[in-house]
Amino acid sequence: MDKYITGITIRRLRESKKMTQEELAEKIFVSSKAVSKWETAQGFPDISLIEPLSKALDVSVIELISGNPVQNENISSNMFKNVFYVCPICGNVINSIGTALISCCGITLPPLEPETPDKDHFINFEKIENEYYVTVRHQMTKEHYISFLTAISDNGIQFVKLYPEGNCEARFRINRVKYLYAYCSRHGLFKIKV
Repeated sequence: MDKYITGITIRRLRESKKMTQEELAEKIFVSSKAVSKWETAQGFPDISLIEPLSKALDVSVIELISGNPVQNENISSNMFKNVFYVCPICGNVINSIGTALISCCGITLPPLEPETPDKDHFINFEKIENEYYVTVRHQMTKEHYISFLTAISDNGIQFVKLYPEGNCEARFRINRVKYLYAYCSRHGLFKIKV
């Protein structure tokens, strides 16, 4: 682990809860002097205190360690605010409806920021009966390929996982689709409006 809890984080979270050092100390069964030492960078909480400390401060362990609390602003679960995360180690793809704190293979994953496709990642689609036939003219080698294609509508997501040895194509039901996404293993996420 290349990060550990900082005193600034503990203090900021404690103060946001309108909690004194004594009150926090009481909740996790340590002295207020210990909390003061953590907050003034004269010491760190013992590893056994991380979980109780995160519960007392009402954040996840990952948020406590990273110092970045996550607040999902997408309370209404608007499907057009879909966020994708891809693990660079195992290739795991995670999708959430709004911001989340996602960890895989021991690392915190940043949300992917979709870009407008360039000529090498142009997303083509044509209507065939009640489906969109989607293609991306892109090489599909083990080192560089389109990993997935997805279609987002106001009431759902359609997802197709692609593999280097296959073709870069997918079919999606047209029903209310507004956006198409393609994820390149080297260049990231691309998005177009249908």
